[in-house]
Amino acid sequence: MALRDVVAVVWDGVGAFGLGVACEVFGYDRTASGLPGFEFAVAAEVPGVVRTDTGLRIVVEHDLSRLHTADLVLVLGWEDPHVAPPEALLQALRDAVGRGARVMSHCSGAFVVAAAGLLDGRRCTTHWMWSDELARRFPLVQVDPGVLYVEDGPVISSAGTAAGIDTCLHLIRQEFGAAVANEIARRMVVPPYREGGQAQYVQVPVSLPGEAAGDSSRLREALAWAQENLAEPLSVEALARRSLMSPRSFARHFRAATGTTPHAWLLAQRLQRAQHLLESSDLSVDEVAQRCGFGAATTLRGHFASRFGTSPQAYRKTFRAPVLATTDGSAADEPAA
Repeated sequence: MALRDVVAVVWDGVGAFGLGVACEVFGYDRTASGLPGFEFAVAAEVPGVVRTDTGLRIVVEHDLSRLHTADLVLVLGWEDPHVAPPEALLQALRDAVGRGARVMSHCSGAFVVAAAGLLDGRRCTTHWMWSDELARRFPLVQVDPGVLYVEDGPVISSAGTAAGIDTCLHLIRQEFGAAVANEIARRMVVPPYREGGQAQYVQVPVSLPGEAAGDSSRLREALAWAQENLAEPLSVEALARRSLMSPRSFARHFRAATGTTPHAWLLAQRLQRAQHLLESSDLSVDEVAQRCGFGAATTLRGHFASRFGTSPQAYRKTFRAPVLATTDGSAADEPAA
């Protein structure tokens, strides 16, 4: 089912940030710039004035029947996970999935999706503060508290707050390709793809013992250099030397800053570059592999299939498109991650 009709479901106490993210990604009209447009609506069990978790109030025009045509239903933050959602809402979500729609939960919205039975036997995530409670309340659900989002079948779940942006961009990338997701991310001034998980945001010290003021600056410079030289056989040792650190110290600082390993980060950067080249150039798969540091096309195909579930050739066939125009009328560059 193509992603065109998007409905955000709200209720009294709904998360304001999640609603704002949904409106920014799916409700803002960017079609004049060649970006996809969506039929976006907000629905509630009872239309009218709805209070958000910050006290702001919104006027909702649609009831749950608006979900009947939705390709994607966004289930935003549920104010009190100990309160059972209304059965009418749960049935509307079941019906949506039953006819082929997808459901995405944001933060504690996972409790609503779980209550509908849509997460039984599936992996999901939620805000790390609520992960233990979700697992306890719904033992058939496989809760992974260490990731930003999880897609399992027709259900996509995201962790707290800004992870909703990551999840929405994941869906855009999946449906329309990396160039579109990157351009929307650029408009929003956010990274198009973040490596790592929630662990990097839980009890992370402001600075590490013995950390010098210039360490983070040198790390940023090393990563920027790596992004410009992905075709080279980069190693932790080489990046550590550019950061003026030992490999052990570099790896420690790297994980603290990114929440992932240098190897995983480099792989993600190379795959993003491969997506960009497949969408925007006529280079052969062999040439793309070489320019992205994979060496051989077989290596690129293996990583591409593992990460995206498709081949480079099939990806190009699906997402090869004219260059997007930026706000200043120039060709859109791929933003740095």
